[in-house]
Amino acid sequence: MKKQNPVKGTRDYYPADMAFRNWLYAQAREVSRRFGYQEFEAPFLETLELYAAKSGEELVKEQAFVFKDRGGEEITLRPELTPSLARMVSARIGQLTFPVRWWSFGPFWRYERPQKGRTREFFQWNLDLIGVDNPQADAEIAAVICEFFRSVNLTALDVKLQVNNRRLMEGALSGLGISDENRAEAFRLIDKKEKMTPAAWEAYARESGLLAEQVRGLQALLGNHELWKQSGELREFFAAMELFGVRDYVEYNPAVIRGLDYYTGTVFEARDTAGEFRAILGGGRYDNLVADVGGERLPGVGFAMGDLIIGLVLKKTGKEPALRVVPAEVLVTTFSAEERDAAMKIAMALRKSGIAAEWYPSAERLPKQLKYADSLGIPLAVIAGPDEIRDGKATLKDLTARDQVTVGMDALVQEIRKRLAGRQAE
Repeated sequence: MKKQNPVKGTRDYYPADMAFRNWLYAQAREVSRRFGYQEFEAPFLETLELYAAKSGEELVKEQAFVFKDRGGEEITLRPELTPSLARMVSARIGQLTFPVRWWSFGPFWRYERPQKGRTREFFQWNLDLIGVDNPQADAEIAAVICEFFRSVNLTALDVKLQVNNRRLMEGALSGLGISDENRAEAFRLIDKKEKMTPAAWEAYARESGLLAEQVRGLQALLGNHELWKQSGELREFFAAMELFGVRDYVEYNPAVIRGLDYYTGTVFEARDTAGEFRAILGGGRYDNLVADVGGERLPGVGFAMGDLIIGLVLKKTGKEPALRVVPAEVLVTTFSAEERDAAMKIAMALRKSGIAAEWYPSAERLPKQLKYADSLGIPLAVIAGPDEIRDGKATLKDLTARDQVTVGMDALVQEIRKRLAGRQAE
């Protein structure tokens, strides 16, 4: 049989990879909790029709993994979460207490060309506030993002949350004589501006159907970083960011427009200040999406952050966490075949006391067992030979301090806890 590889665009999560993913989940959960957001989850499978409503033609026709079920209905692996969230809110709109503050962390799939920072299967943190329509609600979502950056030691020198407003840009486009019919094309042009070379973007602009003078006006518009002052929403937004104490993380960027069609107001993307990577996260205000999936009109604002780019940024900035992959705090060695049963009992006694204990199942030479523990970063080892077992004792070896102590079995748990507490205090 030939060597089997994972499906293109997916990842194998070895223990070190899982440690980072779990750490990232824990950071997202803690920040979400501090702002009062409740965790939820939606199905991994949805009907294609749900996304066809407002997500955008590119996502539906090019990026979604679509198949027909046995009843002939078109089903897709979820490429994003916001439409599912809107559907769930719509289904229980009379039972929910508003505003709704929900968050989730789970897998998503998009059929894209795999490259650095982009895969076809990825994990994503989503957080949304539904039922409030004001710039201060937008600012709360942005503040969650900034507090997350702080929690993972990314400063405003490392990352920026770049903000714009669609209503502001719609008015500016009208001022250039761009009609409502051509607005979607103009938004696509804006969205692709920083993703293409200048020459490629200009060629794309010529094919867009806009007049040459409109394209020139659009370029001038994208260079105006004071445009936000013409928007009452953005003035209130930035004032709220001052009150939240995270204004230094936020800046105005007229090129941020977001590609999804359901955004209606303030939008934002976070990027590394070195400009090396694509957007870390993105989001914004969507005031019609719940109605578009069959519910009442409810205002909403939220964001999504994938696990790939944030990992690359943390590594690049030297902020990647040092994580213990092995959960065991103690290795219980097997001195010989005769002492195997005793070693198993010791391991279980430690576990019942709440200590993560790994047992070495083979009666290998003791140096080999200790080397195994050391290589995995297990700090302590319990050794119980025939003499110790006869006297009701065990030897606890500290593999970091390179010392050991022999104690009674009744004092072993206390000695282990004392050693572990000493390590945590260092």
